[in-house]
Amino acid sequence: MYLLSDILYLLVYYVVRYRRKVTRLNLERSFPEKTAKERLSIERRYYRHMCDLLMEGIFNMIATRSQIRRRYRITNLEVIDKYYDRGQSVILLSQHYNNWEYMVSSLNFQLHHHGVGVGKPLDNKGIGSFISRRRIRYGTEVVDQTDVRQVMEFYDHNHVPTAYMMLADQSPSNTRKSYWATFLHQETPFLYGPEYFARKYNYPVVYYVVTKVRRGRYEVTLSDFCTNPQETKQYDIVKKYIRTLEQLLQQQPEYWLWSHRRWKRQRPDDMPIDN
Repeated sequence: MYLLSDILYLLVYYVVRYRRKVTRLNLERSFPEKTAKERLSIERRYYRHMCDLLMEGIFNMIATRSQIRRRYRITNLEVIDKYYDRGQSVILLSQHYNNWEYMVSSLNFQLHHHGVGVGKPLDNKGIGSFISRRRIRYGTEVVDQTDVRQVMEFYDHNHVPTAYMMLADQSPSNTRKSYWATFLHQETPFLYGPEYFARKYNYPVVYYVVTKVRRGRYEVTLSDFCTNPQETKQYDIVKKYIRTLEQLLQQQPEYWLWSHRRWKRQRPDDMPIDN
């Protein structure tokens, strides 16, 4: 699989030059303190990792439970299990960092909670439908972000302990229903949904980081991010998330999605920004 990834890297990076201008500009603006040589090294490592992700994504479509478990291990389940034992649902908060598809597919058999992945549908409905069917084959429920309110109401009313996986680094489609902050030296909109639902239902927020132990092997570390959201001030959770993500990217930036147009939207003049 990774031999194919190495070949794909040469094609994508040197021949097709897939979104290299976008990636390079994102890195230049995000890390002006780094030298051009340092940013180029990040860029190349990112493309190698991106090709690994593509091959792993294809493998994930057919992987068995045991194959996923060997490649994707949650190291400290006790962090989230204590909430299940209390009958509490949680917001499982993270970002598109390292491999997230393994988490979607394995959510319902790695955790005791019922697993719900919340996200945006793919533009290509045919491919999106196929990927969704493969994601849910082991019990994870995949929900469009526009439908998550009804799903939460249902499981909350029926007292089903549920883990809602939310990757909050997606670019919001509505710039006015976003939280704006200076992130990596740039004005950046963030989704407010995870904090909104955590505060509405007082669901604890469990944050997780995926570490690439070696090629094809990942470890997931959970941590208590906010245990009682209704006792926090508005925007405290999203602010903490932004700071945490920024620190993560300063340490190992190559595992994030730099080829996406994360900063394609402009802040409306009357929208406040947190500096």
